[in-house]
Amino acid sequence: MNAKKNKIFIIDDHPVVRRGLAQLLRQESDFVVCGEADHGQGIAKAIAQFKPDIVILDLTLKDMSGIDVIKELAPRFPNLPILVLSIHDESLYAERALRAGAKGYIMKEEAAEKVVTAVREVLKGEIYVGEKLKSRLLSKALGSPKAGASPLEILSDREIEVFRLLGQGYSTRRIAERFERSIKTVEIYRANIKQKLGLKDAAELIHCAVRWAQSPN
Repeated sequence: MNAKKNKIFIIDDHPVVRRGLAQLLRQESDFVVCGEADHGQGIAKAIAQFKPDIVILDLTLKDMSGIDVIKELAPRFPNLPILVLSIHDESLYAERALRAGAKGYIMKEEAAEKVVTAVREVLKGEIYVGEKLKSRLLSKALGSPKAGASPLEILSDREIEVFRLLGQGYSTRRIAERFERSIKTVEIYRANIKQKLGLKDAAELIHCAVRWAQSPN
């Protein structure tokens, strides 16, 4: 009698990444990749159709933020674990992903065996994060100062997404269309970001956003 295989659904907008990740996971006798997607819009319908045991999700998708995908899926599928696999620094994004409902966070630069380990831990109902973040979360719980904390941590999830898109050259109008919000709402986000980061004008905001977007974050 064949052992039950854990069904994995991959959401990443890079075909090469999806293909490589699928090949890696299929090497494990108890894993099967049941579906893939390169977008976040309407993903709940696909999840309901394929009924995966775990979702592996990139945070940067072409049509929406991975954090928003987590916020959509977590309440609709409360027993479905989500593991974030991202290029973005866990010190800035991991806590946001976990608060949104993810069960794990691993960097794409990690070795293949660590990705498999992360999948197995999350499937067992454990929370998986890197050693650096574990240490940081422990220090935070003990009331220790956040060593090396990014000043961007004070931004809300939506504000940091707006900041990231500004750094990638998105106009206010394009950001409004992406979020299906009014231009006025995005302007409010921009004003909040400037105020929180102590930036004096729009030019400084764009300069800071571009510099951050081009850095390894």
